[in-house]
Amino acid sequence: MAAAWGRRGGPALLRGALGAAHGRACGSGAPVRARAQELQSSGRARLLREHAAPFSAFLTDSFGRQHNYLRISLTEKCNLRCQYCMPEEGVQLTPKSELLTAQEIITLAGLFVKEGVEKIRLTGGEPLIRPDVVDIVGQLYKLEGLKTIAITTNGINLARLLPRLKEAGLNAINISLDTLVPAKFEFIVRRKGFHKVMEGIHKATELGYRPVKVNCVVMRGLNEDELLNFVDFTKDLPLDVRFIEYMPFDGNKWNFKKMVSYKEMLDTIKQRWPELEKLPCEASSTAKSYKVPHFRGQISFITSMSEHFCGSCNRLRITADGNLKVCLFGSSEVSLRDHLRSGASEEELVQIIGAAVSRKKKQHAGMFNISQMKNRPMILIEPALMSFPLHQNALQNPPYSKQWGHTFSHWLTLRASLSKQMGKALIRNKLRKQLILPGFHPEQQWYLRTRILQTQLRGFCVFQKDSSSASDTKCLEASPVGQVSVDSQFKKASPGSELSNRNSGSCTKAHRASDTLTHTDEEGRATMVDVGGKPESRRSAVAVAIVRLGEKAFGMVRQNQMKKGDVLAVAQIAGIQGAKLTSQLIPLCHNIPLSHVEVSLRLDEARCAVVIHCSCQTWGKTGVEMEALTAASLAALTVYDMCKAVTHDIVIEEVKLLSKTGGQRGDFSRV
Repeated sequence: MAAAWGRRGGPALLRGALGAAHGRACGSGAPVRARAQELQSSGRARLLREHAAPFSAFLTDSFGRQHNYLRISLTEKCNLRCQYCMPEEGVQLTPKSELLTAQEIITLAGLFVKEGVEKIRLTGGEPLIRPDVVDIVGQLYKLEGLKTIAITTNGINLARLLPRLKEAGLNAINISLDTLVPAKFEFIVRRKGFHKVMEGIHKATELGYRPVKVNCVVMRGLNEDELLNFVDFTKDLPLDVRFIEYMPFDGNKWNFKKMVSYKEMLDTIKQRWPELEKLPCEASSTAKSYKVPHFRGQISFITSMSEHFCGSCNRLRITADGNLKVCLFGSSEVSLRDHLRSGASEEELVQIIGAAVSRKKKQHAGMFNISQMKNRPMILIEPALMSFPLHQNALQNPPYSKQWGHTFSHWLTLRASLSKQMGKALIRNKLRKQLILPGFHPEQQWYLRTRILQTQLRGFCVFQKDSSSASDTKCLEASPVGQVSVDSQFKKASPGSELSNRNSGSCTKAHRASDTLTHTDEEGRATMVDVGGKPESRRSAVAVAIVRLGEKAFGMVRQNQMKKGDVLAVAQIAGIQGAKLTSQLIPLCHNIPLSHVEVSLRLDEARCAVVIHCSCQTWGKTGVEMEALTAASLAALTVYDMCKAVTHDIVIEEVKLLSKTGGQRGDFSRV
């Protein structure tokens, strides 16, 4: 019996029947081929069920877990440099001669399939940068007994390759995407390509993949503020957005504060969608799945840290250089490549694999132990499970509904991990005797955490104490905040540009300001100025802020040694996003479509300070002074937030407007 079946393979009849179907499909047009493939796939699954053999003892560990799922890394290389995954300069790569060849991959895969593996997932690095990836998928499809061929990709090359991959036999896709903000995407991965990933997601749905899984590694202080946007992403698309708890590896400088637990994520989402439904799942599933009623897609949580799923683990891994790992978090590996190249027989390889599987531990180490252990660089093992210097087009084309078939209530969101000091400073208005409190839209009962400033607030309540009365307090309901409209081009202002006029001597003194406040009505209540009748003109503004850090903190910023990350890069992003969110933070400011935002930070060694320079530009009916000042303030507060663990002796000073151009009152330049 074993000889006839090759331990686990189906009879020759199975290969012949499926091969004939594949041949007929390839000889016809695309619709016929697609239909033939569909019939072939369903027939394949039925035959495999009917002729299934007992599971191999070699892939069953000492705790009775049957390993029918194999992940194979095709390459160590990647075309991105995700901050939590690998350093910007990359990692030292294994010589090509020591990596598995395509034939070795197929040989080992065939061996595992004979022993009972039913699903193979191709990973990397980035598997789609391997030139022969389509060939490898096609060869895997021919293996008797293999039900599922999946791939995990960053999506950069997906739209281009997916039609060929589907034809070769690929039937499941996971796409890594940690943010829905283009600028933040470039900050996280240190490369461009957001729109290519989105194109790949939509191409997968067009080609009929159900569901298209989107892997999102949730990291506190980076993207936990986008949970609701990711859930909303599943409203009109057949996606399974999988929120993955941030995992500890020595290479990505993990610390416990960065992890957002499954329960915390679920709580946040249920605040917005209390009707969220839990879905049934298979015993070996790593995901806890939920669905918002009437949404096309669903969401899932991969709880590797807070609630491990070791008891039902059915996964094995082969690295790009041919090492077998029985546990992602384990440091022990067995080189199948060396045994294969030394001429080991199939029986000997099976014995080696079986011995490794039998040594698999009951569960991986605790969170603290994992965070301390030395492991192989993540890029070499499992980047997809863990998965701003801004380009001028980074925020130019946010995917609104016409382009991507999906609308986000606020495409650009402020960095969520604002400190308590930063959040309070943003909430308090500079106008005397006024305090802005977060109001709640009836349909969006979201709460304001002490450490997170929600940037999707729909309204504000302004309490103003009447100066003529000791007790009279008025509550003024502001209009709902609309969607941010942005068309930013991040480019350096040339010496001759309008933003540099203050240096050329062409700026004139400002006209005499009005003797009355323009933002109050006859009864003294706050009101927005009506700019509808004003003429449009080119307007610009430049603001500065200085943050004195002290000698120790300044030295750490200069050496980029702060635990929270790159202070200057994060502050730059906060400033740019703050400029675009000014109308949401300052209640009486108009929502202005900015055409240019630039935030630069310079280290002043003489004063042990960070000098922040912000410029904004628009073509419109009102000026951008507040946008420039908000950008400078937020950038300064972010510097404070990221350095306060070292010292609280930090002083933010000289937040001021340097110059403005345009408008009825003329230009202004601070001498």
